[in-house]
Amino acid sequence: MIIYEFKIKGKDKQYRAIDDAIRTSQFIQNKALRYWMDNKKVGKYDLNKYCAVLAAEFSFADELNSMARQSAAERAWSAISRFYDNCKKKVKGKKGYPRFKKNCRSVEYKTSGWKLSDTRKAITFSDKKGIGTLKLKGTYDLNYYNIKQIKRVRLVRRADGYYGQFAIDVDLKIETQPSGQVVGIDLGLKYFIADNKGNIEQSPQLYRKSEKQLNRANRKKSKKFSTSKKKTKQRQSANYHKARNRYARKHLRVSRQRKEYCKRLAYSVIQSNDLVAYEDLNVKGLVRNRHLAKSISDAGWSAFRSWLEYFGYKYGKVTVAVPPHNTSQNCSNCGNKVKKSLSTRTHVCPHCGYVEDRDVNAAINILRIGLSTVGHTGTYAWGDLPSWAVGATLLSNGELVNQESPRL
Repeated sequence: MIIYEFKIKGKDKQYRAIDDAIRTSQFIQNKALRYWMDNKKVGKYDLNKYCAVLAAEFSFADELNSMARQSAAERAWSAISRFYDNCKKKVKGKKGYPRFKKNCRSVEYKTSGWKLSDTRKAITFSDKKGIGTLKLKGTYDLNYYNIKQIKRVRLVRRADGYYGQFAIDVDLKIETQPSGQVVGIDLGLKYFIADNKGNIEQSPQLYRKSEKQLNRANRKKSKKFSTSKKKTKQRQSANYHKARNRYARKHLRVSRQRKEYCKRLAYSVIQSNDLVAYEDLNVKGLVRNRHLAKSISDAGWSAFRSWLEYFGYKYGKVTVAVPPHNTSQNCSNCGNKVKKSLSTRTHVCPHCGYVEDRDVNAAINILRIGLSTVGHTGTYAWGDLPSWAVGATLLSNGELVNQESPRL
């Protein structure tokens, strides 16, 4: 499954119709979740059937395509099934109980409710929302694929406009010549990655570099916010919404820069090696550290891992996620444990006298553990599907890690 993304061009009336479709999709998703909460033994197909009940009860829900309604219910079920899986696996801490959505930014159609033009440079939506025909701006050519291969069409709203995404069912695997190289990677904050050979890649710190501009835009937005209007539940001024959009576009730019950096680096690592071992970090837990949360979020470890797994599958390379416990503390030369704080950047072993950079020492340990478990990589380290294989259903914020989109 690959994702082709295009910028959408239309009229203001059509954009409002897309917003209406997104709100309806969110409504159905929340209603499906409430139905699951109020009734026992509710399954995926029960939620799909419940969509027809909502369409009969609410006229605005009936305006949305029937398969788009089912897709919204499937989003709710994906959150429910994830919660069930976490309970069965006895995941420590919170199990991720499904929550109601209030800021969805996408609506998803399946195989009906839309039609591509003969040139495949425009798409027409035929449901009752009144979206109509939209132009597709991008460099990808959909003529290369059969219409039956397009399994999902999504409309995504972002700060800089609207986008159309096409989920195409194709075989991703590409045969490549083996390089005969293996590598262990340690993720860090001082260096983005350090491998077992001593090679390092500096952290780009994209958010830190743009922080002054972001804070300035945020202050301008705050100055235009009226607390009195909020108390009386009135709409904020047009200038406030313009400032809010400018602030959001700056954040979107930083996010895209980070994503492109992680994508290019992961591609380079996969192309240069036949086996890549990396840490199975719990990033969600690490960002709870209020002293390091901003730096960890700025690093983009999760995005890098997602692209690493995606390219590893695509080019037939082995990617192994290993437990991060004591990889920085243990000596890679003699195996003895050498306790050190985060501020200690050089590994000095008092037992064997081995001296090495802290991150390089950890990368050597990661590679050793990865090679010892390489026979179990078919289960993706812990039995989970890799992040690129989560499924064809898009998240409500319109993001998907394996979309190879052109620059617009």
